Amino acid sequence: MHRTVHMLLSASIIALSSTTAYAQDAEPVAQEPAPAEAGPAAAEQPAEGDQTIVVTARKREETLQDVPVAVTAVTGEVIEKRGLVQVKDVAALTPSLNVNSDGVGRVFIAVRGVGTTLVGTVQPGVGIFVDGIYQPNSSYLNNPLVDVDRVEVLRGPQGTLYGKNTLGGAISVITRQPTNRFDVRGGGSYAGPDNAWDAFGSVSGPIIDDKLQFKVAGSHREQEGFIKNTLLDTDANALNMDSLAGSLRASPNEDIVLTVNGYYDWVKGGSIPYSHIDGPTDYERTVEYNATNTQYFEYKGINAKLEVAAGTDSNVTLIGSYDQRDGHTPDLDGDFNSIDVVHQTSRDELKTAAVELRVDSEWSDQFSTLFGAYYSHEELSGESQSVTRFLPLIGVNLTRVNGTEDSREGDSYAAFGNVFWKPKSDLEVALGLRLDHEKRTAGGALGQTLLPGFVELEDAPDVTLTDIDEVDIESTKLLPKATLTKHWSEDLMTYASISKGFRGGGFNGPTAPFRTYKGDSVWTYELGSKYISADRRLSLAGAIFYNDYKDYIGLNQFVVGTDGNAVTVDLNTGDVKSYGAEIEVMFRPVRAWTLSGGASYVHARITNSDIYFETTGKELASDRLPFQPDWTFNLNSDYVVPVGSGDLTFYAGLVGKGSRIGASISETRAPVLKSYVLANAALTYSIGNVEVGAFVNNLFDKNYYNSFIEKTTLENVFGPGPLASDLGIIGDKRRYGVRTRFRF
Repeated sequence: MHRTVHMLLSASIIALSSTTAYAQDAEPVAQEPAPAEAGPAAAEQPAEGDQTIVVTARKREETLQDVPVAVTAVTGEVIEKRGLVQVKDVAALTPSLNVNSDGVGRVFIAVRGVGTTLVGTVQPGVGIFVDGIYQPNSSYLNNPLVDVDRVEVLRGPQGTLYGKNTLGGAISVITRQPTNRFDVRGGGSYAGPDNAWDAFGSVSGPIIDDKLQFKVAGSHREQEGFIKNTLLDTDANALNMDSLAGSLRASPNEDIVLTVNGYYDWVKGGSIPYSHIDGPTDYERTVEYNATNTQYFEYKGINAKLEVAAGTDSNVTLIGSYDQRDGHTPDLDGDFNSIDVVHQTSRDELKTAAVELRVDSEWSDQFSTLFGAYYSHEELSGESQSVTRFLPLIGVNLTRVNGTEDSREGDSYAAFGNVFWKPKSDLEVALGLRLDHEKRTAGGALGQTLLPGFVELEDAPDVTLTDIDEVDIESTKLLPKATLTKHWSEDLMTYASISKGFRGGGFNGPTAPFRTYKGDSVWTYELGSKYISADRRLSLAGAIFYNDYKDYIGLNQFVVGTDGNAVTVDLNTGDVKSYGAEIEVMFRPVRAWTLSGGASYVHARITNSDIYFETTGKELASDRLPFQPDWTFNLNSDYVVPVGSGDLTFYAGLVGKGSRIGASISETRAPVLKSYVLANAALTYSIGNVEVGAFVNNLFDKNYYNSFIEKTTLENVFGPGPLASDLGIIGDKRRYGVRTRFRF
């Protein structure tokens, strides 16, 4: 009874689905896999002890069962088996993680109800890290998952160890490290009816046994999508991604490991393919735009991690990185309709350099510490030009040309320390504190000219630009965290934590009527528990939490800028409170059958919007946060049957999301998007090192919205009339196909 009370006390986080032999690659030191673990066939066998997965949620290796953090670990095996191709896809397997996107360059992400807006220049409320390297822009979530060991989703503020911009949580992508034996992996899939296909592969092995290893990995993904531009007869939501990554791992002796990683991603896809619709139940799949709205992105970077064992009790880690994102939109329809009024072209470049040093020391069996320092520098530069042709609107043969330059820089400094004390073998007290300081500046230039006639975008001359005043933001924050962990037995633990998170403020574009907004912060109180049965047939974990946010950055408006063109501005909404519960479970009724899943309830509401009213002079129609459902869930079933020399796996899964409101700045109307449940299924045969199968996603062809904008947004710019209506992007239709993978 005592154990049951603690199991039900709260709930959050276990590895979803069956964890397999591939999960053992989570250890950073390359190991030679046992022969029985060599291929996908072995991976299909039911897992024994999902909670033994090694994670680095506290920047040190711990098992999932022991770490007192609400964390979901989605292994590379599950990523490949479920056909997850982008970072954002892991949201389908993670309670309280909500991801929406309206283009390859923009992503909305939230954990436990609070995150960031769709605008790419807002600092994320959920931090994104790849091999420990912070990604300052949430659009990385649209990038491909290539040869990934696991993705860890940490819920709740992670500022003590991960810094600012993790007030909602953090997503950490850990790629597979080079192996000490020759290893080849690959696979691919094809699905219709939108000609979606992908291929991926990696090669890893030793250059010098035990001293130097390499890995090269690549992937390609493309699809036509399910939204058509009927005016141009093109695909409005197509996607094309290529990725290439390489690693070198050198270990001249047992005390030193140097790992160097490099990557290059090419992403091409549709942007903001919003259909003009009549309310949230009008599931329209066509748009009428005068431009393809295609965006092009290149992501590239290199990083190095040096790990040194300083004696028998300390480990020193030094990480340095450089990342760059280049974006280009040749022609964007700026008025969202078939009337040929506004066209825009733009380019931007984001550069980030960072370095982190940390020392992990074990002073005794009862006492250890983790101290470190961090610095990063960001530079963003962008330029755009637009033409507004007044002939279709007022019968005047006149074209206005606007030019804009945007420049921003930011420096972040941090020092952090964590103390771990075990007064008893079954009790741990962890105290952490981080000092974060940032200084950011923004400048730019504007220009405008009027031309007689009907001028195309590509024929418009460059306009003379005038510099605008530079603005700056500076902040210094202390981010504390305290955690108490009790291990009642080897099978059951409970933890309680209090933590603070902070996100830096930011800038609106050079033409915005107001240029800056403040950062926001949160205090979170959490109680969690994890249980795994002695026979490893049942795993249960969960959490209950309460969040208190101040000056939440969560709404934006589409307004007329200082140059007469429409511009999106971000705002501080006010205070938000959220509370809820999460649970994840894995149960194996018999050896051949694995049931896994998770669910969350998150009640997030705006409690004070005075700062929004002071800025806009408007009230909000709802206290709900845009795109935030009160509940989510996923449920997965894998049943394995021996057939001949291999195994046949029957998979069925459900993913559900509750009702939520669309983006709305109306004072009287906040349309509610319906809840939905998507069904997925697959039949897979594994033999030896090869796996082949068939799958279907969204089996019952359910209609649902990925994004929705209430019509007041357009009315603010164009006024009431045919140009102003609700806008929506509908989710993918049923997709069915075949896939295969292998490992040698």
